[in-house]
Amino acid sequence: MNRINTMFLMILLSGSLALAGGSAKLRVEGSTTVLPIAQLAAEEFMNANPDVTISIQGGGSGVGVASLIEGTCDIADASRAMKDDEIKKAVDKGVNPVAHVVAMDGIAVILHPTNKVKNLTIEQIRKIYTGKISNWKEVGGEDKKIVVLSRDSASGTFEAFASLALGGEKVRKDALMNASNQAIATTVEKTPGAIGYIGAGYVSSKVKAVTVESVVCVKKNILTKAYPLSRPLFMYTNGKPKGAVKDFLDFILSEEGQALVETVGYVGLK
Repeated sequence: MNRINTMFLMILLSGSLALAGGSAKLRVEGSTTVLPIAQLAAEEFMNANPDVTISIQGGGSGVGVASLIEGTCDIADASRAMKDDEIKKAVDKGVNPVAHVVAMDGIAVILHPTNKVKNLTIEQIRKIYTGKISNWKEVGGEDKKIVVLSRDSASGTFEAFASLALGGEKVRKDALMNASNQAIATTVEKTPGAIGYIGAGYVSSKVKAVTVESVVCVKKNILTKAYPLSRPLFMYTNGKPKGAVKDFLDFILSEEGQALVETVGYVGLK
């Protein structure tokens, strides 16, 4: 009988150890700007930690924040700080949002490569996006209608751009709203009269990033905030991160993780 009891206890103990050492599953959701950082970091982290599975999804900063509030994701990616009403809603649901700055970014203003305009002031950008300027000849370009592209309201990039460039004014009604950075980049690439704005990590040779106030959107200017459209990029957790969530964030903020940030075109904190 004692032998049977001993064997039974050993089985229970081994089952407990198996559960304790079981795999962890993390869900990361939100900003399409932060998306490339999250994707590459998750890939490298999972290679080094095969017991952890991380699923990554975009959708916009607002989507990620809403998921964190509803408890359907572990980390919310956001390219802007949470709003007061979002924080209040989170607290009402027993969620304690904690912000983690994981990188810096510059919002690049992009044109079709054939556009002769090389620089725009914040005032010119504001007037273009609010409808006061509608032709490229008004800012030193050709006599051609400006096709305005903007991110949609669920985007943190939209919120940051509205604050930094538009002074809170509303985007013109005929602006073409897009759900992602890549959608804007692709449309600008194919539309000679277009203007759009994207995270620096999405800039390629297929579009032309203009200087803003004669300042280039590069690492040094973004870190010093000399570039007028500089901003931090966030990952939000519910309370102080623990377990695999903490390990993943620690990895992103490590020297290796920050090198990955630079790999995808953003600015590391180190």
